[in-house]
Amino acid sequence: MTHLISQVRDAAAAAIVLQRRGLVDVCRPLDAVSASRGLRRYGSFGGLVGHVAARYGDAPALTDEVGTLSFAELETLSNALAWGLADRGIVAGSVIGLLVRNHRALPLALFAAGKVGARVVLLNTGFAAPQLADVCKRENVTAVIADDEFTDLIDVLPFEVDRIVGWSGQRGLVVLAAGRSTAPLPAPASVGGMVLLTSGTTGTPKGAPRNKVSPLQSAQLLDRIPWPSRSVYYVAAPMFHATGLATCSLGFALGNQVVLARRFDPEATLAAIERHRVSALIVVPTMLTRMLDLGPEVLARYDTSSLTVVFAAGSALSPDLCRRTMDAFGDVLYNLYGSTEVAVAAVATPSELRSAPGTVGRPPVGCTLAAYDEQRRRITEPGRSGTLFVSSGLSFAGYTDGGNKESVDGLLSSGDTGHFDENGLWFVDGRDDDMIVSGGENVFPLEVENLLAGHPAVVETSVVGVDDVEFGKRLCAFVVRRPGADLEADEIKSYVRAELARHKVPRDIVFVDVLPRNETGKVLKAQLQKAVEQ
Repeated sequence: MTHLISQVRDAAAAAIVLQRRGLVDVCRPLDAVSASRGLRRYGSFGGLVGHVAARYGDAPALTDEVGTLSFAELETLSNALAWGLADRGIVAGSVIGLLVRNHRALPLALFAAGKVGARVVLLNTGFAAPQLADVCKRENVTAVIADDEFTDLIDVLPFEVDRIVGWSGQRGLVVLAAGRSTAPLPAPASVGGMVLLTSGTTGTPKGAPRNKVSPLQSAQLLDRIPWPSRSVYYVAAPMFHATGLATCSLGFALGNQVVLARRFDPEATLAAIERHRVSALIVVPTMLTRMLDLGPEVLARYDTSSLTVVFAAGSALSPDLCRRTMDAFGDVLYNLYGSTEVAVAAVATPSELRSAPGTVGRPPVGCTLAAYDEQRRRITEPGRSGTLFVSSGLSFAGYTDGGNKESVDGLLSSGDTGHFDENGLWFVDGRDDDMIVSGGENVFPLEVENLLAGHPAVVETSVVGVDDVEFGKRLCAFVVRRPGADLEADEIKSYVRAELARHKVPRDIVFVDVLPRNETGKVLKAQLQKAVEQ
C-alpha cells in the first residue's frame, strides 16, 4: 500500500512538472490523447515524431551539416524511410544496429524503426571490430545502419546482416527513403524498443533494454532544469548514449530546433552557439574542458550570452571544471548524475555548484538516492560514504546477457560510492571498483584527481593503483601538463600532501600527452593500469 501511495504521489508531482514546463498543455487535452495513442502504436520514438509534427508543423526541428528539417519533414521522411525498411524485410522482431554519428540519420532511423516495430541497438562509434562483433552477436542484430566511414569496420559482421548506409556525403538514408510513400504505416505487430549500451570502459559493454519510456522520465529531466522551449539546442554529447539521446528527444518535445555536428570541435561549437543563438548546450565534461582550454582570447571572440542551460552528464564533473565553466559562461551549468541502467539519479543546479563545486545535487521528482554500508544498512548521517543505490521509476529487469545489478529496498546499485552533506547535497566519491586499498587505508582516486585538476599547471589527471610489496597497492598518477608548464613529480606530491592524508599521495607520477578516453569522455583506466604493469 505504501508503495502504491508513493507511485501516485510521484505521478501527481510529475504531472505538475510536465505542465509547468509546457510539455503538457491542459488547455489542449486532445494533444495528450493523441500523443498517448501514438506512443502505444509506434513506441516512444515512432510516436514522438508524429506528435511533434502535429504540434509544431513547419517550425525548424533539426539542423546538421546538410541543412535544416522541419518537424513536418521529420514525420514524412521517417514514414518514407519506414516503408523502405519494410521493403527490405525489416519489421517487428528485427533488430537494427545503429552505428552513426550525430546527424539526421540517427533520429530518423529511430523514428522509422519504431514505425515498423524493429528493436534498435545504439552502437558506440568508437568500437573496435571485436567489440562490434560481440555486441551484434549478443543482441541478435539483423541489420546495421552505418555511416560510410564504418564500411570496413562492419565487414566483421556475418554476411547475412543487412547493411544500410546512414551517411555518405549528403545522401545516406535519403536514398532509401526516395520515392517512397510518406503516408503513416499501420501499427506493427509489436513495439520494438531500444537497447542502450553501458560505457564499457573495461571490456565489451552490457546492453540495457529500454522498452517503454514513462512521462516520469521526462519530468525528472525537467524538474530541476529550466529547459527552454521553441528555442535552439546544441547536442554535442554523442547520441548513442543516454545523455545526447534523451536531451535531443526532449528538445523535439518542447518544440526546439536541435543542432547536431558529426564530430565535436571546441571552437566550432562556440561558433555554432553564436551563429544559431543556442539556448541549451548538451555536453560531456571533457568537452567543456576542451572548450575552456582554448583560452580567454578565443572564448572572447564568440558571443555565448544566449546560453541559459549548459547541461553536463556522462562522467564526473570536477570542482575546478565547475568553477571554470560558470566563470566563462555564467551560472547556467547543470550537472546530472545517472547511469544507463537507472537513468536519472540527481541533478545539481548552478547555485548548488557555486556553493559546493563537484556536487551532483539532489534527486528530482520521482527519484530516490541513498547510501548503504557494507552490511546494506542505510546510512543516515552526513559525510559518511557508502554504496549508492537509486530508484528512478525506470523498470530495469536486467541486462540483455542475463546479468543484473544488486538491489536493496527496491533501489538499484549505481556501482558508485558517495555521501551527502549536512545540507542534503550528494557527492560521488568514486566507482566501487576503482577504490584502492593502500597500507590498509581506502583511497578513492576521484578525490586525488579532483584536487590535481585545480593545479594551475595540470590539464587533467587519472589515478590508478599499482601492486606494491609493502603497501599492497600504491597510487600512480598519470598527469597531462599544460603546454610550457615546468611541473615536476615532487611538486605534484607536495601539492597533494598539503591537502590530503599521507596515504593519498601518489608515489608514482607519469607525465603523458593525453589520457585515453572512450567516445563519452570517460578515462580508460584499464589501459593505464596495463601500461603500468608492462
